[in-house]
Amino acid sequence: MERKSSVSHDQNFKNLILDYPRQALEFFSPEEFSGLDDNARILPVRQEQLKERLGDRFRELDVPLLVEWPDGRREALLFVLEEETDPRRFSIHRLAHYCLDLSELCETNRVVPVVIFLNSHGGEPVQLSLGGDQHEYLHFHYVRCALQELNAEDYWDSDNLIARLCLSIMRWSEAQKLEVYARAVQGLTSLEPDPEKQLKYIDFIDIYSALDDNELEQYKAEYPEENRTMASLSERLRSEGMARGMQEGMEKGIAVGMQTGERAVLIRQLSRRFGPLSTETLTRLDNASQQQLEAWADRILDARTLNEVFLEH
Repeated sequence: MERKSSVSHDQNFKNLILDYPRQALEFFSPEEFSGLDDNARILPVRQEQLKERLGDRFRELDVPLLVEWPDGRREALLFVLEEETDPRRFSIHRLAHYCLDLSELCETNRVVPVVIFLNSHGGEPVQLSLGGDQHEYLHFHYVRCALQELNAEDYWDSDNLIARLCLSIMRWSEAQKLEVYARAVQGLTSLEPDPEKQLKYIDFIDIYSALDDNELEQYKAEYPEENRTMASLSERLRSEGMARGMQEGMEKGIAVGMQTGERAVLIRQLSRRFGPLSTETLTRLDNASQQQLEAWADRILDARTLNEVFLEH
């Protein structure tokens, strides 16, 4: 399936992993996830912090997630998830180097590297061994998740939201294209209760499903309930956003109006008490905050000179 090069796959998957870290580990690394219980806490390791230490040579995505057990029963476990759009650019040496750097930075040897291939030719190196004639001195491999090698039908009814969102990147027949889209939308609306996140990830589904205009019309006809659900959600959020914007605008307008009125009254009072105001004083009043205007207004009655009005105590 061809995808536009302008799509930021790195950012799309980084958002997905950070929004749903537990489901990401469950789907992309099921064997390691099976050992995590509900008490485990999953925390993203700040990428900005890593860049300061490691440099920008080849760490473009890489989402490190630290799994901690608050009661200390087990040592923290670091997952390193990397998305690869073009398998020809994948370097197992780079990944091994990165994991070693992270291991040193986070002071742990418990590291699980996971590579998510959006496209795969099946020829990516899966392990790296370094050694001489007598011994193997370093052995490295990773958890490989090639989405296009997974059968979409196997995840039709999955309760893992990430699996449902990624259906269109899996393997399916052309005749299943609309059902793939519908199953993803059904998963999103049933598994994600937050309307704003629903709207956010319908965009994800749209990007990777890439329905053309004819297919969209056919989808609306064959799946009217799902289409109505997303249309009403979009309309509701748009209306709420407009109402919120209008309210914020009104509040801001009222505040600006009050400040303008306060300034006009203050100019009149100062002019009557101390005579015509200089350009410098008028400019100072124009640039003043509401708090400053109120403080100056309070000082007018007691001030003997104009300077005393503006004198900071």
